[in-house]
Amino acid sequence: MPTIVIVLAAVALVVFLLATSTIKIVQEYERGVIFRLGRLVGARGPGLFFLIPGAERTRKVDLRIVTLEVPAQEAITRDNATVRVNAVVYFRVVSPEDAVVKSSTTSAPRPSSARPP
Repeated sequence: MPTIVIVLAAVALVVFLLATSTIKIVQEYERGVIFRLGRLVGARGPGLFFLIPGAERTRKVDLRIVTLEVPAQEAITRDNATVRVNAVVYFRVVSPEDAVVKSSTTSAPRPSSARPP
């Protein structure tokens, strides 16, 4: 009798782990890029979707506007006047598949509260 309980507990644990590894939830402002055995399948989301355990992996890509502040720089013009330049760069991901596959790093800083003009 105790061996049956142990076997049932082990089976229940395996089923639970499989279920949690197959179900993915992606927020409205994100997309999940799916790779099946290392090959790009496509982007899914937002919402709930299922993966094949052991064969598919996902990467989440943020589609919100990201702002990066460029450090202030000083330059000297032709007439020897010193100019100080400040800049802010705004960018957002248009194609989540290209952002993951065609770039070396997609881990951009989190979006700030600044809005583009």
